[in-house]
Amino acid sequence: MDFDLVAAVVGGLVGTAVMTVLMTMAPMMGMPKMDMPVLLGSMFGAPGSKALGLLMHFMMGTVFGLVYAALFTVVTGPSIILLGLLFGVVHWLIVGLMTGMMPTMHAGIKSGQVQAPGVYMTNLGGMLGFVGGLMGHVVFGLAVGLVYGLITGDFSA
Repeated sequence: MDFDLVAAVVGGLVGTAVMTVLMTMAPMMGMPKMDMPVLLGSMFGAPGSKALGLLMHFMMGTVFGLVYAALFTVVTGPSIILLGLLFGVVHWLIVGLMTGMMPTMHAGIKSGQVQAPGVYMTNLGGMLGFVGGLMGHVVFGLAVGLVYGLITGDFSA
């Protein structure tokens, strides 16, 4: 499969939009509140800007869409949907560790304006925070894989 820049960007944006909707709906489903725009927007100053955080979230989603698409072109075997799911799990395993390091560099957490999410977001509801973060990243990966496959017409790896 050849790398498709447009499909990668669109996949990353759609994946981020779906993930953001899921995070918004999480408390209605009994999951902890995971307000990534507030967390990201307050990273450089407290209380921060939710709009900046949302912009950062979509920019990061676009970058990860590019990374996933690059991986789709080099990993062979499973379908692009399964690869998206697997990449989402690996993505979460890496990002979840990084959430534990956020207090060392996050102005909003240091000032007490924003709660530190903890490793794998376990400060946001314990195991429910972990599962919520995992599900968000799995949904992101599935959406990126589906959109990339639809645009390129190739669901094989």
